[in-house]
Amino acid sequence: MSASDGGTTAPDPGTAAAPASGMAAATAPPRPIDDPRHADAAAFEAALHPLWQRAQAGDDAAYQQALTAIARRLRAWLRRRLQDSPDEIEDLVQETLLALHLQRGTWAADVTVTAWVLAIARHKLIDHWRRQGRRRDDLRSLDTLDEHEHPAAEAPEPGARRDLDQLLRTLPAAQRDALLLTKVEGLSVAEAAERTGASVAAIKVQVHRGLKKLADLVRSPR
Repeated sequence: MSASDGGTTAPDPGTAAAPASGMAAATAPPRPIDDPRHADAAAFEAALHPLWQRAQAGDDAAYQQALTAIARRLRAWLRRRLQDSPDEIEDLVQETLLALHLQRGTWAADVTVTAWVLAIARHKLIDHWRRQGRRRDDLRSLDTLDEHEHPAAEAPEPGARRDLDQLLRTLPAAQRDALLLTKVEGLSVAEAAERTGASVAAIKVQVHRGLKKLADLVRSPR
């Protein structure tokens, strides 16, 4: 039936319907950083990069959101590399987050945030393995596990040690001493225990509690 007969003309099935007048085509909203579909590295970086830029500009909410997402990513990255010592993963996550906070001024906008984060995490892991007495040949094997080339480690940011000292002063003495000996001086847990007269188990507990408290401070509004 034609339109002149008062009927309607059926749309051509091969022709896409035009959007209604004045209505913009629907655009899918960007996925939040914690969306599980960000398992893909490129998608994760695409969500993290603008979030980290906002964090660097002083957006506390973006900073906390970025650190939470980074921590989740670090756990997965470390889990594949510490299959023989899973109890060490959380302390290394917190230690890396603390390093990111102290070195945040070394990040350059033309470097992917993920590569910068993993470069720091990689050095923290190597330090951890060295404290355990791993040989140089064992450390080289880490290079074959990295997803991509990472930028070279930056020199410590001026003022980072001052920031660290300020954070450490908020800790109880036992936690502060355990962290200074193991994370700053680079002693093994056994060496720190011998130095302080505490047990190895006690040093491990103080390091774990100290790192967790520092990471909580870092995540709190600045």
